[in-house]
Amino acid sequence: MSEFDPTPPRRNFYGRRHGKTLRQSQKGYLSEDLGSLRPRGITTAENPERTPIDPAAIFGDARPVWLEIGFGGGEHMVAMAARYPGIGIIGCEPFINGVAMLLGKIRAAGVSNLSVHPGDARDLMDVLPDGSIARAFLNYPDPWPKARHHRRRFVTPEHLIPLYRVMAPGAEFRVATDIPDYMRQTLEEVPAAGFTLVQDGPEPWDDWHSTRYEQKALREGRVPHYATFRR
Repeated sequence: MSEFDPTPPRRNFYGRRHGKTLRQSQKGYLSEDLGSLRPRGITTAENPERTPIDPAAIFGDARPVWLEIGFGGGEHMVAMAARYPGIGIIGCEPFINGVAMLLGKIRAAGVSNLSVHPGDARDLMDVLPDGSIARAFLNYPDPWPKARHHRRRFVTPEHLIPLYRVMAPGAEFRVATDIPDYMRQTLEEVPAAGFTLVQDGPEPWDDWHSTRYEQKALREGRVPHYATFRR
């Protein structure tokens, strides 16, 4: 998988790249399916000059494009793709085990409106045109709980300013987390990057699809919090 590894000279907002040993079926998904689902021109190796890409070329038409930043096991992303077949969704996830899980779910669901970048979302944002994303999701991101690591969280200017650039005027940015301090930082930093807070609280969106990380949080007694921002 090394050919897909992004090598940005910057601070990571994610943790591990690999987890437990992949099942043989998951290895098959990576070798057989990822190549056709992976957008080209994203990594610095493929696009060292960081030339902007054409999102329409990914899905074959000029449909609205959504972005999921860190899709985990892919539950939410696949559910959104099935619910909104006229939307193209690009998911970014550095954790290879999560990528493999998503590919299995894509096969099972038979959805065809997804694209998968197995790496850092910042590499994608580097080459997306201004205003090209109609909606973005940040669901249960790595909490980086230690105070000295808070600067590694996605909700910092290093990540939010590029996200603001690539989102279209009026586009929606959704954040879900069960970590109160992560939401505190979200409510401080996201508006500072130019977004407008629309609503926040314990009630999810009407089309919300719960993730494995949310289910774990609920089992362990943590309360989910959902926030909606607009570009």
